[in-house]
Amino acid sequence: MRQSLSRGVPLVAALLMGLSTMPTAVGSADAAAPGARPGSACAPHDRPTVPGAEHQQTACLPDLTTAGLAGTAYTDTADQAGLSAKGTKNPSGVPGLQIDGYFPDTSRSNATHGWRHDAQFVIRLPERWNDGLVVTGAPGTRKQYATDALISDQILALGYAYAATDKGNSGPDFFMDGKRPGDAVAEWNRRTTELTRAARKAVAQRYGHAPRRTYMTGISNGGYLTRWQLENHPELYDGGVDWEGALWTADGGGLLGSLPVTVARALGRATDEDLLKAGFAPGSQFLWPYHEKAYWGVTQKIYRAEFDPSYDPDCPGSSAGSTAPEILAPCASDADYDYAARPSSVHRAVRRVALTGRIGRPLITLHGDLDTLLPIATDSDVYERMVTGQGRSRLHRYYTVEGGTHVDSLYDTFPELLRPVLPCYRSAFTALVSWVEDGSAPPADRTIARPTGGDVVNSCALS
Repeated sequence: MRQSLSRGVPLVAALLMGLSTMPTAVGSADAAAPGARPGSACAPHDRPTVPGAEHQQTACLPDLTTAGLAGTAYTDTADQAGLSAKGTKNPSGVPGLQIDGYFPDTSRSNATHGWRHDAQFVIRLPERWNDGLVVTGAPGTRKQYATDALISDQILALGYAYAATDKGNSGPDFFMDGKRPGDAVAEWNRRTTELTRAARKAVAQRYGHAPRRTYMTGISNGGYLTRWQLENHPELYDGGVDWEGALWTADGGGLLGSLPVTVARALGRATDEDLLKAGFAPGSQFLWPYHEKAYWGVTQKIYRAEFDPSYDPDCPGSSAGSTAPEILAPCASDADYDYAARPSSVHRAVRRVALTGRIGRPLITLHGDLDTLLPIATDSDVYERMVTGQGRSRLHRYYTVEGGTHVDSLYDTFPELLRPVLPCYRSAFTALVSWVEDGSAPPADRTIARPTGGDVVNSCALS
């Protein structure tokens, strides 16, 4: 167990610093997706132009999934590291068109393709299209290829077009983008809207008509984007699946409410009981050592720097750090951080990106009850109450995944205590499509029990 935990810290550090190594993999050909219809083969004359893009590159590829793209310039397996459990089965053999590019932007945190240009995106257009489009944004501080294995592979095999954005900034210094506190996160929402509109038009160019259904989805920060888009731009989407979305509300809670006590505990100034009182789940203590080393300190300091840079201008200062230990180290001052006591300007910065619960399209939320980065009690439990308070519960389903935590890779270390959330997410997406397209209501809100047997890595029944 100690060996597994110690390996995880350098892994997270590498992701934060944007280091990239891409091992090769061999693709395989699977049967075409049921219900998908064939489109014309890739040809120069039908390669679409992405409206508003400053730069784009288009490639006709024999396989758009990670099985075929690993080790090439068309994905980045390092940016996907740590998100899925070993043994996860993904489809492959989906030919089609891939468009990589970027929209106009002034920041330079994303060095993918050697472009050193933010607002990068990827759009994938399978040859056999089912008339749908799925849009997502990168989780955490990752980039546009981060959810290729989690989301893109399955979506493409079902016949959907797929589009993902780097959110306009990435890496542990994302908070340096923009002029005002909150600008970087506000850009996430703007870039997602921008990509959705552009991708819909690119799809129409490729296939001859706009998508008949457009879905928004994502994990962690991508889940936040899903909530925000369905609240603020329901006209663009038919529904969404929110996988443990981050919660931002002007009155506090969320990350800036739960994480300061973890810094205090690391400094010996808080107890385990204090973490439980702050909302961390009873029974999640076995996950705390890993999160203390790899997540808690860096997450608190970079998001506090985004919304409240004047609290401690010397930490993280102009950067979260240049080495892994510097990046992962907490700011000691964050042990005393009290969002409620901060000036109104800080609350206004958060209010710019805050969620309200006023969703305008069907939304399914999943959250693991052992999430130790975004505790369920201070996140999705709160969001569910917000949706209900807005009178939108008819549009919402909320599933608690027993034994689920923030990243599925931790299942490999604790298989007797955890379960991957990914198979439940895939079942939730299927349920969303049936809800939207067939009027088949998903199961009522519930806890999805952790199974005692079977293929827990690749199967999950919502009911």
